Amino acid sequence: MSILKDFLLQLTLMVIPIFSYFTFILERVKKDQTIKIIMTLLWGMSILLCMSFPVEYGEGARLDIRFIPLLLGTLYLGVWPGIFLSVLIILYRLCHGMSTGVYTTVLVLILFLPVILYVQKTFIRVNKDKKVLMAISLTLAYCFTGMVLSGLLNGFSPDSIKVQSIHLLFMMGVSWFCIGLIEKIREIHQLRLDVQDAEKFKVISELTSVFAHEIRNPMQVTRGFLQLLDEPDLPHRKKEFIKISLEELDRANDIIHDFLAFGKPSVNTNGIINAGEQVQRLATLIQTFSVNQLVEIKTDIHHDCWIEANPQKLNQSLINILKNAVESMPNGGTVWVTCHPLDDKRIQITFKDQGIGMDQKQIDRLGSPYYSLKEKGTGLGMMVSFQIIRSFNGRIMVKSEEGVGTEFVIELPRAERK
Repeated sequence: MSILKDFLLQLTLMVIPIFSYFTFILERVKKDQTIKIIMTLLWGMSILLCMSFPVEYGEGARLDIRFIPLLLGTLYLGVWPGIFLSVLIILYRLCHGMSTGVYTTVLVLILFLPVILYVQKTFIRVNKDKKVLMAISLTLAYCFTGMVLSGLLNGFSPDSIKVQSIHLLFMMGVSWFCIGLIEKIREIHQLRLDVQDAEKFKVISELTSVFAHEIRNPMQVTRGFLQLLDEPDLPHRKKEFIKISLEELDRANDIIHDFLAFGKPSVNTNGIINAGEQVQRLATLIQTFSVNQLVEIKTDIHHDCWIEANPQKLNQSLINILKNAVESMPNGGTVWVTCHPLDDKRIQITFKDQGIGMDQKQIDRLGSPYYSLKEKGTGLGMMVSFQIIRSFNGRIMVKSEEGVGTEFVIELPRAERK
């Protein structure tokens, strides 16, 4: 039972570099050379730990699975990591004094390191099953050679042959397990990357189709009216046609602007600003537009709402939401705009209207680039607004009821005034 526990400890020490790589290194380190260095050090640590906590039996006899990290490090990383790990094994054995075990180790490494290096390039190219077969074959040959050399130097005995046979089977099992584990995790990782790429291409495809569709509409309208302008019997309507064409071109320009604002990376030019002043300015700015819509804007704004944000981006986000609130009331109504601090950590901005409202499904889809409640909307403007608020570490909550109205609640982290 003691020997079994020692073997299980060796297996645990063997698996540590594998999980360290796929858990902490793969996603964070991008340079191949850096990955090779880190993994070489991890396999070296595994070798040292395996040799420091060996399986002991008989009178001073010791067994470990140091060959497995050497094998995996050489097969997956290449020539120089293999040489480094081999030298590490020899130096460790020399530090514990000269013995027949040192001679056995050196001889076996001299015989097998060139073989491992020779098959390394082939190993990288073959599939999972062939990799497992190659690794088990090399492990079998290494252990058998070590058993023969050890027997020749120390003599053969039934107990030593029995334990070394168990060691050989255990080494082959660990080799099969580790190669299978590495390849399986690599397959899962590659599958996850493929799924992410597929999702990206899907989003790009949908955005492109929506963008193309929305741009095509005003372009076709403009083209039609330009063709009509060439008709000699319609001189009295030319101004009307030119006006409509210009309006459609402006709409196309707005769609392009929203699309670019959604897609381009934003530069971090945040500063400490007063959100209350920004909201008051926007309410005043939109007042002229709201009067034409028979909409009254009422404000309740506290002017001690300091946040860290980009004022242009914040204005872009808030004006989209406020303009939507006004446009949601075709028969007029009231929009309430408030801004006040909640506590020492947050401020809250709200826009509440008496518009047509939304059901829960519409609320859930709000902010999608392909979804809009407007007849000519693309949804890009609202998605940009959501994106901007999130970039300031804020959040947007939407409460709505059909026929009653909608309330947008925006919470942002509060900042200390400089």
